Amino acid sequence: MALPTLRMIGFILGIFLITLAIGMVVPMLTLLVYDRSDDLHSFLWASLITFATGLMLVLPGRPDNVQLRPRDMYFLTTCSWLTVCCFAALPLFFIQHISYTDAFFESMSGVTATGSTVLSGLDSMSPGILIWRSLLHWLGGIGFIGMAVAILPLLRVGGMRLFQTESSDWSEKVMPRSHMVAKYILVIYLGFTLVGSLAFWLAGMSLFDAVNHAMSAISTGGFSTSDLSLAKWQQPAVHWVAVVLMILGSLPFTLYVSTLRGNRRALWKDHQVRGLIGLLVFTWIGFSLWYQMRSGLGWMDTFRIVALNVTSVVTTTGFALGDYTLWGSFSIMLFFYLGFIGGCSGSTAGGLKIFRFQVAWVLLRANLQQLVHPRAVIRQQYNGHNLDDEIVRSIITFSFFFTITIAVIALGLTLTGLDWITALTGAASTVCGVGPGMGHIIGPAGNFSSLPDAAKWMLSFGMLLGRLEIITVLVLLTPAFWRH
Repeated sequence: MALPTLRMIGFILGIFLITLAIGMVVPMLTLLVYDRSDDLHSFLWASLITFATGLMLVLPGRPDNVQLRPRDMYFLTTCSWLTVCCFAALPLFFIQHISYTDAFFESMSGVTATGSTVLSGLDSMSPGILIWRSLLHWLGGIGFIGMAVAILPLLRVGGMRLFQTESSDWSEKVMPRSHMVAKYILVIYLGFTLVGSLAFWLAGMSLFDAVNHAMSAISTGGFSTSDLSLAKWQQPAVHWVAVVLMILGSLPFTLYVSTLRGNRRALWKDHQVRGLIGLLVFTWIGFSLWYQMRSGLGWMDTFRIVALNVTSVVTTTGFALGDYTLWGSFSIMLFFYLGFIGGCSGSTAGGLKIFRFQVAWVLLRANLQQLVHPRAVIRQQYNGHNLDDEIVRSIITFSFFFTITIAVIALGLTLTGLDWITALTGAASTVCGVGPGMGHIIGPAGNFSSLPDAAKWMLSFGMLLGRLEIITVLVLLTPAFWRH
């Protein structure tokens, strides 16, 4: 990789670190408001270290006439997420007095909006740490939206070319257009956060809890300010606000932009949106009928509990309303399956993404028709796009390595002494970005603190792979990438 290219990548990483350092001002102000100045110096030191590092990378200046190629973008994307997570862990390391492994795991979970945690005693924890965890979710969520809209389609990763727009073109011709789309998305994301905070507050949360949960819900992250997650608040309105925000965060943000610009049917015409909403409603109703027969609760309570937990798992948020693993074997298996689905492309949600399941159905239906009518010419389309060989190959490759990644990490976790349920569900939940796994250790009522350090590093790598769509990271591990 040429020196000017490395300088450009370093310059961009420096901007990210300076932004992160400025972001640490938010928890510092929070500590001043709550008169918890004992933790202030830790955040100050973390901010100074982060800012100084970013400044050193930025000071050499932006090289002239350097265009980043797709292969450079693979390297930049992976390095930026790793670098941000390394420095975002510093406040957790300084204040919580946990190992750097635990601090890195928590920051990776925050920035990738996974929601797995090693921390307990959240109800009495420093407000600075709580707001910092939620802020990492919020920053990671908007970062992933930008990456999914502008970078992944360019890199042709996992079938993302289906959603390529002008904002995915890095040529000079459309840069003003790209900047406008980015500004729209940022305003919408901020607007949802503010409205969500107000709604949580009006529903019965304190203002501090409302802001934290709004940032966590819209980013489909899942960090809470209580060990009980949303079960701490018994008001039904709180739960329904969370459901709405999680759904909003899991829909394509580019379609919100289209709606604001006058295309009122942009959201509902999209196959992804209709598929996700249809899946949620069908699962809510069917699962609620089953759970009501088992629990004896009233219909509205049953429907609310099921709707929140199902939406949380499908959108890969990770909020919990009670321990749903106690509902029986059927519910455990169903929630395990639902965690693979994820939200829409161009949203903050993780998982395989709903569009890949829909494309698989289109391909299956076309193949079955071809068997019945061997001479027929069958057009394969999705959402108005022709499914050419490149898109199909990209989706198949991604789906295969997504599954293989979970299998390899789960196998590695068993080598650290974990039981197979913890290993398998832990690998799946981190790669998919769901957060909690299954079982008594890492289930909705537990956390990841008791896991060995080796397991936490493997799961952290799984979070990174899942968030960056697997291939973006794996390509860096090939010898061909590093050849001149």
